[in-house]
Formats: sequence, C-alpha cells, structure tokens
Amino acid sequence: MRAVVYDRYGTPDRLRVEEVPTPSPGANQVLVEVAATSVNLSDWECLRGSPMYARIGGLRAPARRVLGSDIAGRVASVGSGVTRFRLGDEVYGDNLGLMGGFADYAVAPEAALAHKPGELTFAEASTLPQAGSIALQGTAGVRRGQRVLINGAGGGSGSLAIQLAKLAGAHVTGVDNAGKQDFMRELGADAVVDYRSADFTRLEPFDLVLDLVAHRSVFAYRRALAPGGRYLCVGGTVRTLLRVATIGATLGLLTGRRLGVLMVRQGPAHFEPVAERCVAGDLRTHIDRTFPLDDVPLALARVGEGRALGKVVVTP
Repeated sequence: MRAVVYDRYGTPDRLRVEEVPTPSPGANQVLVEVAATSVNLSDWECLRGSPMYARIGGLRAPARRVLGSDIAGRVASVGSGVTRFRLGDEVYGDNLGLMGGFADYAVAPEAALAHKPGELTFAEASTLPQAGSIALQGTAGVRRGQRVLINGAGGGSGSLAIQLAKLAGAHVTGVDNAGKQDFMRELGADAVVDYRSADFTRLEPFDLVLDLVAHRSVFAYRRALAPGGRYLCVGGTVRTLLRVATIGATLGLLTGRRLGVLMVRQGPAHFEPVAERCVAGDLRTHIDRTFPLDDVPLALARVGEGRALGKVVVTP
C-alpha cells in the first residue's frame, strides 16, 4: 500500500510517499481502508516535534512513521475480539494513539471507531472526531446571554465551537487572522478580532475563553475573564500550558476566575453527538481543501501555517 512516511522531525519536506506493507489488525483492532483523513494541528506538531509533548514516545525520532489520526473509511478486516464491526462497514474515528491515516489502510482500536452516518460523506465524517470532541467539551456549560471568546476560531475545532456556542445562545467573539474574519462571521460570530492587530485579553471581559493556541501570560488570561468566568486552553506551548495548570489554577482560587487546561476526552461518545447535530442540520462542517496523498506536505503546511478555513482533508 502507499503511505506518507517520515523519519525525522522537521518541515513538510521530510515527508515522502512510499510503498509499505499493509498492516494487520491485532486483537480488538480493525483494519480500515481509508477513504478520507482530516488534518489536525496535532499532525503538524508531531511532524515538527514541537511543542515537546509532541515527542512523547519518540524523543529523538518519531514514534509513528505515518501521521493522520482522524480517519473515515470501510472495514477491510477485523482482529480477534472485535464484535461491533464487520467487513465493509463504514466507520470513522480519532486514531490518535496509532495514527496512520495518511495511507491506503490504517489499523485502529475498535473502541476508537464509530459507524459513519449515511448522511455524511467520508470527507465530512473525517473532520469531526478530534475537532468535534474539542469543540463540544470546550463549550460545555455555555448558557444563553453569556459572552464567549474563541481564540483560533477559524480552524477545525474553532469553527465548530462558534456554532455550538451560538446554538447555546451566547454572544460569540472569534479570534484568528484577518483572512478568516468573513468566514467566522458566516459561522455566526457576533464579533471578530484579528490577533495580529488587537490583544483580545484587553477587550471586555468574557464568561468563557476557549483558547486553541495558548501562548500568553496567565495574568493576561485572568484579565480577560468576568467574575466567575472560565479560561480553557487546549493547545499551546509547554511553558504556557504548565503555567495555566499551576499558576492559573492558583489565581482562579484567589480571584474566582477559573483557569485550566482542557483535558479532552476521546472516543465515539465525545464526537458522535456532534455528528448527530450535523445530520440534523444544526451544525455544518467546512472543508477548506482536499488533497491527494502526494500532496500531504501541502495539506499539513496549510493547517500548520494557519491558512485553512475549517478543515483540510486528504483522500487516498
């Protein structure tokens, strides 16, 4: 089978297409013939080996040679112990533990996969597992009339988070680069901010700040919160994440403004509700571009450099 592989951390030019053996599923695993894999920022981080948490399991060289976690496709074979899927079933899921989606076939744990809704294309389904889980958990508890700010709102998770917060009745401010402002408004953002020209921590205080690209001071984040407000970060530098988890937690206890790292729970229970709302017409996915395997370097660069509106998808 064909797969996009890399052996050293670095830029997209480290990636190359090779013929490699088709993997075999082990116990409680499923072999998926990949129809679509969406690109996540985690793929870009694992390619570059930065932040340092992207090197877990492979400090000096990648632990997994093939990237791509959000897969959708058809079951090609199953390992012993698999009971939920049969040959030919259409499935999708977040295979973050094993990766391998930028290839013709990928092995995934049975527990990571769900049956794909017939109303969604493979490409659409592939955009949901990781981004949908982050958006759903990041906006949980939002109530009507609250003021919500989403930093990184023009990407995959952010574009879903805007819609979920608006469905909950919140006033939503989207922060991203200037090229994504119209896109964020189309998704329902009431206000948009170009992070290159304005500091969102100096705007009016918010009841919730969902930060998908954290890199500022915890004191600035506290300043952005209204009394009783919450700040949640998902991605960012190791230094920032550690400070939010320690200093930020202490500041929250002292000021009544809670700051913390969103520990995203994985699995179908956390992305299927988003798919159901897409099928119902409450949410919509947005695929910025679709690339073949040969152009995975371009696909990763588009996401990593912040140029994608919503999601980028690779179709073997």
